[in-house]
Amino acid sequence: MKKIILLFGILIISSCKNQAQNQVLTAETSQTETMEKQNIYQFKVQDLEGKEFDFESLKGKKILVVNTASKCGLTPQYKDLEAIYKKYKDQNFVIVGFPANNFMSQEPGTNEEIGAFCQKNYGVTFPMMSKVSVKGNDMSEVYKFLTQKSKNGLQDSEVEWNFQKYLINENGELDKVISPSVLPTDDEIVSWIEKK
Repeated sequence: MKKIILLFGILIISSCKNQAQNQVLTAETSQTETMEKQNIYQFKVQDLEGKEFDFESLKGKKILVVNTASKCGLTPQYKDLEAIYKKYKDQNFVIVGFPANNFMSQEPGTNEEIGAFCQKNYGVTFPMMSKVSVKGNDMSEVYKFLTQKSKNGLQDSEVEWNFQKYLINENGELDKVISPSVLPTDDEIVSWIEKK
């Protein structure tokens, strides 16, 4: 009789333990599910003229987000950015530029000066936003989304230098992070734009 009671006690304890483990697993699973992947459409920023720019207006388009600078060795990439923008802008593609002064103070100008530089030297027609920070404690909310896996659901990244490219799919989700040295006309970017 003692053996039966002991065996019964072990079964109850074992069953309770399994139930507790299952509850923990269920709680962890639902927590992961509620940490829903965000998209870029939640953001409103200022453009170079100080007007509100709502990313929600870009729904259904592929977006290339790039941090720019006027006095960088990579500044000539503006020419390639403008070329692919002109080629694909009517095919649900847009480029959004964010001037930033985070790297060796290579974007010292005011928004007005940046706009004049881009227009005069490269004929930039794609949307250019107000100057922001893409690193550090004062990092813009858009760049927090782009660089933090907990927000973008894809990967953690760090903006390495001027002209780093973030490719956003038609659902506003981060698809790829492209190194600053990769030209905007590189096949990796062009094939991503053209992919249906």
